[in-house]
Amino acid sequence: MWRWRYVSGRQLLGFRHYKYSAVDTNPLSVYIMQPIWNKIIKIVPLWIAPNLLTFSGFVMILFNYFLISFYDWDYTASGTSPGLVPTWVWLFSAFTTFCAYALDSIDGKHARRTQSSTPLGELFDHGLDSWATSIFVLSFFSVCSCDNGKTGVSVYTMYIYLSIVLFNFMCSHWEKYNTGVLFLPWGYDISQVVLIAAYLLTGTVGVEVWQKPLLFGYYITDLLVILLIGFSLFLSFPQTLYNIHRAHLKKTLKNDSLYEGLLPLVSPLLLFVLLTVWVVLSPSNILAKQPRLFLWMVGVAFSNVICKVIICQMSSTRPELLHWFLFPLALVVGAAISGLLGGMEEAALGAFTALVTAAHLHFGVCVGRQLSEHLNIYIFSLKKRVQE
Repeated sequence: MWRWRYVSGRQLLGFRHYKYSAVDTNPLSVYIMQPIWNKIIKIVPLWIAPNLLTFSGFVMILFNYFLISFYDWDYTASGTSPGLVPTWVWLFSAFTTFCAYALDSIDGKHARRTQSSTPLGELFDHGLDSWATSIFVLSFFSVCSCDNGKTGVSVYTMYIYLSIVLFNFMCSHWEKYNTGVLFLPWGYDISQVVLIAAYLLTGTVGVEVWQKPLLFGYYITDLLVILLIGFSLFLSFPQTLYNIHRAHLKKTLKNDSLYEGLLPLVSPLLLFVLLTVWVVLSPSNILAKQPRLFLWMVGVAFSNVICKVIICQMSSTRPELLHWFLFPLALVVGAAISGLLGGMEEAALGAFTALVTAAHLHFGVCVGRQLSEHLNIYIFSLKKRVQE
């Protein structure tokens, strides 16, 4: 079961020749956070594997998400019934978010410190990041709550917000697929600091702070959405296009044809087209009925699609045109919007969510084991594998 070979022989060979290249120009990261991480890394024991740091951070994010979900499954606890989420949960969220942020920032430093940097470590890091990105956002939604007629945000705004965040993540790795260089997005460090501040603010002042106009009649959530959209449209995406254009002028692009360069975008964009069609045309208004389940499914499906792009980008191979998730999703969406599912639409969402989550977990475990064996290393240990 766990021996399925998702990575081809050609891709394994590509991993052997892979070299990591990244550029970080964010002033917040360079001048403030990096000095902090350089101090924290000194207390990490040398026997700890870098992937263990990465995974520990992800587990903290996941645990925090399920904790908030327990108190606020339908994203209404902070709006209609303030106080349903205990204060300590928000403070714990700030703590786990900071710890996860720190662990994700020092794992690479620790790998270089222990001379254990490997392609598996980078794939493990970025693969978990592709999933954690959505989990961060889904946890934050509980702070501002669903729209109750006065404050909060609608489930449709949540979907748009999540889509923009995932679009930015996709652009970073599409950029690296074409340039060979990962230009670390400014939004990551800024978003982590904002998340931690939001949780601390909620824990110390209360959720009521999100229900009062802040500036010119706008609420904090309105300003955050405006900033996110503005940051994406006027800074992040244009910077991605500029970096690709600059690589084209320098003749350092990894892909010569326009088709090859755009190929990694096909499956992610089709995924969001199908999901948006479901959201807009759902007879039972599925997003409003099951917002947490639907948005979780969006995040998991996106993560699996992007993980395959990251593998191709790291191994210098061509990504598949259509991810297999698109086919069952198209069937479910078609059956839902045509009315064939009737009252079974929520059950179909639950079944599809279970399918993609199980498939993604299977994919992650199998890919990790396959690369671990190929590179003769352990995932969570610095010891070398014994050659059979």
